[in-house]
Amino acid sequence: MKTLALLCAAMTAAGCAHSPTPQYDMRFGEAVRTARLAMTIDPNAAARGDAAGGLDGRAAREAIKRYQDSFKEPPPVTTVINIGGMTGGGGAAK
Repeated sequence: MKTLALLCAAMTAAGCAHSPTPQYDMRFGEAVRTARLAMTIDPNAAARGDAAGGLDGRAAREAIKRYQDSFKEPPPVTTVINIGGMTGGGGAAK
């Protein structure tokens, strides 16, 4: 019985040693890296040290202030006109 357990353990370990998809494993994550590079406008931006390119200090400060102020009050409520649809819970009255 002990020999059978040892044999099963050895076969399990041997099965994990070889990858059936070496080409896939070699390129694992390549699609994510490519997509991330495609979404990055300037991959070397951090090396330049130019944090707010194209903005002077006053314009950058005002842009940040407008952005932060946009969260101070909820967005305005819009009225939805329901034409031909059901209103209420949608179930039949009992």
